[in-house]
Amino acid sequence: MIARMWRGWTEHRNADAYEQVFSAIVLPELEAVAGLNDTYLFRRELPDEVEFVALTIFESLSAVRDFAGEDYETAVISPEAKQVLKRFEERATHYEIVIAKNGRV
Repeated sequence: MIARMWRGWTEHRNADAYEQVFSAIVLPELEAVAGLNDTYLFRRELPDEVEFVALTIFESLSAVRDFAGEDYETAVISPEAKQVLKRFEERATHYEIVIAKNGRV
């Protein structure tokens, strides 16, 4: 299994709007990808901005490529998300999941 991690930042006034974009647009697109196991969105309030971390769990790199394309490290950002994010990582990071709560993967 593969964990895909990506980060974006927004102004405090746009944080709720980004959550709505993620929920209404990003999540349905992710749920349509075969091989997606789970999705998490983390939010961290900072003094001057709000940081979001999206963590998606895929069955394989092949499933990640089905979502992100052949250059699977390229961030997939909807136009709506770009409107409310101040900045974001252009590349996602991927990790092989080797141990989960139920033991080895």
